[in-house]
Amino acid sequence: MKRVVVTGMGVISPVGNSVPEFWNSLKEKKVGIGELTRFDTSAYKVKLAAQVKDFDPLLTMDYKEAKRMELFSQYAVAASSEAIADSGLDLEREDATRIGVSVGCGIGSLQIMEQAHARLTEKGPNRTPPLLVPMMITNMAAGNVAIHFGLKGKCTNVVTACATGTHAIGDAYRAIQCGDVDVMVAGGTEAAISPLGVCGFMGLTALSTSTDPLRASLPFDKNRSGFVMGEGAGVVVLESLEHAQQRGAEILAEVGGYGATCDAYHITSPEENGDGAARAMCLAMKEAELSASEVQYINAHGTGTHHNDLFETRAIKRAFGEDAYALNVNSTKSMTGHMLGAAGAAEFIVCVKSVMEDYIHATAGFEEAEDEMDLNYTKEAVSRTVTAAISNSLGFGGHNGSLLVKKYVR
Repeated sequence: MKRVVVTGMGVISPVGNSVPEFWNSLKEKKVGIGELTRFDTSAYKVKLAAQVKDFDPLLTMDYKEAKRMELFSQYAVAASSEAIADSGLDLEREDATRIGVSVGCGIGSLQIMEQAHARLTEKGPNRTPPLLVPMMITNMAAGNVAIHFGLKGKCTNVVTACATGTHAIGDAYRAIQCGDVDVMVAGGTEAAISPLGVCGFMGLTALSTSTDPLRASLPFDKNRSGFVMGEGAGVVVLESLEHAQQRGAEILAEVGGYGATCDAYHITSPEENGDGAARAMCLAMKEAELSASEVQYINAHGTGTHHNDLFETRAIKRAFGEDAYALNVNSTKSMTGHMLGAAGAAEFIVCVKSVMEDYIHATAGFEEAEDEMDLNYTKEAVSRTVTAAISNSLGFGGHNGSLLVKKYVR
């Protein structure tokens, strides 16, 4: 099996539209949550969201191309553009049939659905947008990335709700390991802050109704009350070690292992004892040939809902035993909100940066946990050697994914 390394990264997020801005914001505990301004929320209990700010698609594509993409696809292309530039890949000199795309999206465009339904009911079937379907469906993020950059290798779209970004990167990792391709542009994207999106999660009582941006997304805190909807995209360039070395690429980190499991338990709640998520972490560690004591950091799914944070804590204890208490555990969602299908990819990038810089960001807003939630949830940022980190994602339907990132050693 081929070794797989990370050579490029790109982000569009509520706390920055580039990796340097994103990472520096996390280090500064900058919370990207604010008033939800995309539509009138006067009839909604939820008033806050973690929206992307100052995004301009024309920085990475022309007007005609942008008009044919919905926001989730625009985010994906923009993040991919940064990741490819960061990797130093010269696409004109590469074999395009050996470069693939695995960019997932959990929902697709609810906005175009809402617009089309309004036109259908008001003006009839002949007035619906002609590009409704290709602008709506989730696979068009991957398709648009491939078209924009002329990438002709394997092109897939993973949809596993909030685990989408993690599974997309995991599948890309497997494709390179098996020799299907040499390079994969991989990650997740989402732009579902719309009336339907908010109503849907509000109906599940999953969203925080706090009106204080600094006390709305509170992963692992005893006062947590639900998650805050976020959006954006995270994309990485993965390569076989051999390919990266041949072209003299700067290697940021290595993907050491990947675990994917299912709870087979409930459509929205993780398994109460954390078994499914624990097995995903154990599979990632087994593949990386690392013991629990050799992992220093877990970027948790950490949504800020009561069940998720409690059950994920149980999963970490189940997977790590007594070594769980030596870990730093944090949640990037404390600052970005829940980026849904993009979350796992953005948080994988956080793990890469932590491994590169030996730095673990704080869980913003965390003050005090309760009862059996007694792990180190990283109240304040810490500098410590990070040779191995795990990024966890848990999705509705019982989907669990864990990616293990480690320092690259020749």
